Amino acid sequence: MNRLIYFLSAILLVACTTNTKKSALIPDELPDAPVAMKKDSLLTVHGHTRTDPYFWMRLTDEQKNAETPDAQTQEVIDYLNAENAYTDAVMKKTEPLQEQLFDEIVGRIKKDDESVPYYSNGYWYYSKYEDGKEYRIHCRRKGTMEAPEEVFFDENERAKNQAFYALGSLSVSKDNKLLAFAEDYVSRRIYTIRFKNLETGEVLPDELTNAQAGGAWANDNSTYFYTTKNKVSLLGEKIWRHKLGTPVSNDVLVFHETDPSFYIGVSKTKSDQYIVIGEGSTLVSDYHILDANNPEGNFMSFTPRGDKHEYMIEHFQDKWFILTNWEATNFRLMETSVDATELSNWKEVIPHREDVLLDGMEVFKEHLVVSERKDALPHLRIINQVTKEEHYIDFGEEVYVAYISTNPEFDTDLLRFGYSSMTTPASTIDYDMNTRQKEVKKVQEVVGGHNPDNYQTERLWATARDGVRVPMSVVYKKGVKKNGKAPLLLYAYGSYGATMDPWFSSTRLSLLDRGFIFVVAHIRGSQAMGRQWYDDGKMLNKINTFNDYIDCSRFLIDNHYTSSDHLYAMGGSAGGLLMGAVANMAPELYNGMIAAVPFVDVVSTMLDETIPLTTNEFDEWGNPKEKAYYDYMLSYSPYDNVEAKAYPHMLITTGLFDSQVQYWEPAKWCAKLRALKTDDNILLMHTNMEAGHGGASGRFKRYRETALEYAFMMMLEGIGQ
Repeated sequence: MNRLIYFLSAILLVACTTNTKKSALIPDELPDAPVAMKKDSLLTVHGHTRTDPYFWMRLTDEQKNAETPDAQTQEVIDYLNAENAYTDAVMKKTEPLQEQLFDEIVGRIKKDDESVPYYSNGYWYYSKYEDGKEYRIHCRRKGTMEAPEEVFFDENERAKNQAFYALGSLSVSKDNKLLAFAEDYVSRRIYTIRFKNLETGEVLPDELTNAQAGGAWANDNSTYFYTTKNKVSLLGEKIWRHKLGTPVSNDVLVFHETDPSFYIGVSKTKSDQYIVIGEGSTLVSDYHILDANNPEGNFMSFTPRGDKHEYMIEHFQDKWFILTNWEATNFRLMETSVDATELSNWKEVIPHREDVLLDGMEVFKEHLVVSERKDALPHLRIINQVTKEEHYIDFGEEVYVAYISTNPEFDTDLLRFGYSSMTTPASTIDYDMNTRQKEVKKVQEVVGGHNPDNYQTERLWATARDGVRVPMSVVYKKGVKKNGKAPLLLYAYGSYGATMDPWFSSTRLSLLDRGFIFVVAHIRGSQAMGRQWYDDGKMLNKINTFNDYIDCSRFLIDNHYTSSDHLYAMGGSAGGLLMGAVANMAPELYNGMIAAVPFVDVVSTMLDETIPLTTNEFDEWGNPKEKAYYDYMLSYSPYDNVEAKAYPHMLITTGLFDSQVQYWEPAKWCAKLRALKTDDNILLMHTNMEAGHGGASGRFKRYRETALEYAFMMMLEGIGQ
């Protein structure tokens, strides 16, 4: 569903901050750019024919069914390698700057860092990084933090000699003796689940392949429920019951989701009393539950699957709490008995409010914590389930992020939450829900020092063309003048209801300290202003997302935060779609763009139901097999709307093994832009030939790409160090 955080930009003739001369970082003569072959394919739908000269870059059906994900033709590999070589040549003069940026970014990260321990089922759990190592080490101590340390999982050992490694999940059995862990060595989000005996250290022979990360232990400590994927679409579709020590061929299928518009998964309630199968499409939620003490029993439907009904459930003693949008656009809280879970039995606890979105909850023995969002800011509401008294936690800043953190224990009065702002490093805080006292357990350390007082954060509101006010979160170093000459990076996402909160980023300091202003636009398509904000930015309302971003850009220019000579746009995945649409609609507003793993070939992708995410997202974008949606998508699809005109400088990034946005979307887009654009601005594409949607694995390697992206913008600004 959700995706987030990535960039877009490019260059040729650009000036220093006065924009009067060409940057010395740009080559005097650019090498010849790659030219992709054209093999026209005629694509006809609803009587309308599109000509796609780069359709050949896509995987064929035969290649999609190959045993390995690297079945691309040599022609495609050669083209991607040529684009990488071109990017390296154009960025050659920035290599010292990239190295400086990389050293800065990783230099701010504490090399021997450790998380705040949390207590669960008799053990204190925490993870740590050791100096010189890329991956986490997972530890626990029995009963008290003074007990001997037990290293129960070391990602570095598992990642040894691997180009890519991702740990998907860790799950300890109720008796604390067994560990289930999910690993991906390719970056396709196809995991193998393995098991470890925590008493002997032995990795058991059981291997559950083609799996989704995550799963659930039954209370017998030997039965594990897990999800497998469709091998073509990569969507989870089947839930299995595995008995440790038995052949995987004997595993029992307990649930099969036949509707490809649904994601599925299996988990366990915080109370340890139920195994829960969750199914969800964009507009519908569905659950099946099973007593965790009876793993061979039958899963029962929580309530019949409804039409456009989204909800989440959490067990508490003899009832279930339900966060639901049933007759409540912004959701309301309800409850029902464990013996009568059908919707007709639900009773209201917190009513619906037009101006407040309920977006999460955490249940304790005596307290209920509800996460709410109002005016684009999060709020944590504490309800005493015994006395019925309630209050909100006071955060004391104008623009901030606050969220419920790790709270596995049921019988406690302490809520652990996280807090951050664009100037304040992330903090982990324990909050006594009775006394209302806060204890800061950890503040993110910025190696080399960081003084929040040196930076300024603001909340701005731009008025969109239809009169709607759109919030923006702004941060810059004090002393930056608002005279239109400051470089400004405007980031946004705007899809799936995902809200990009104003987090602190030590990485971002490399921009702020060089005079950049950084802005997050909370455009429609997110849920920053409630559920209606999301509904107004999807399906046949998607154009609002793009218009909001453009209108925020104009606001920042009109109010002299920057100018079009110094404005940079950034977005990734669905935010890359935003970049592509905006590049077609208002290219004159931006000096550069960074589009990471961009979803830009909207029509062709949404017509191909073998591609991961397509069927699940018909309620996000529409189904182009219906003419109304086909026509609407075609009106904004970045790839389909590239035309002969001037575009900003652009940097496009992708990963060869990306399962979310396949590599060929940005590759086709780049090729078409290169063939049609009329400007001399630089267009670059960088493909990570070893990674997927999230980029390189490991703690530090990913920042090589960040350094490239930052150097790209600085090259355009004439900033050499």
